[in-house]
Amino acid sequence: MATVDKMPMLAEGQKMLSDQLALLKAERPGVIDSIEEARAHGDLSENAEYHAAKERQGQIEAMIGDIEDKLSRAQVIDPKTLSGDKVVFGATVHLIDEDEKPVTYQLVGQTEADAKLGRISYNSPLGRALIGRTIDDEIEVTVPSGDRYYVVSKIEFI
Repeated sequence: MATVDKMPMLAEGQKMLSDQLALLKAERPGVIDSIEEARAHGDLSENAEYHAAKERQGQIEAMIGDIEDKLSRAQVIDPKTLSGDKVVFGATVHLIDEDEKPVTYQLVGQTEADAKLGRISYNSPLGRALIGRTIDDEIEVTVPSGDRYYVVSKIEFI
């Protein structure tokens, strides 16, 4: 029997997925109309419009299924309700890197991760290394660019 793993995410991640789902469902009728219109042109074996519309329909249905699966397993976590001295999902972690430069990351779900915005997935190498750490813990992480070293300087739940 398969187990259903919960998928932690912030409320804004859940909203983002719900919005994407609504857009895809709104696109469905237009794709169906495109298929019908292309079908009306006759020979389907050499009908590029028909094949493109069918391919897009397959993509939409796959994306809808994926998003619905994620939303059904969503475990929405509000970081403001959390506290403690250990890094957990949703925490904003202030680090000092090996060059003495401060960096800040928030641990979020896979769908919300955006390193440019300082949001990393709890499943990323750094995210996994941070979980359970406390202030002044030293962390060594192997990333594609090599080994990186950090020290946890502050943990916030904002």
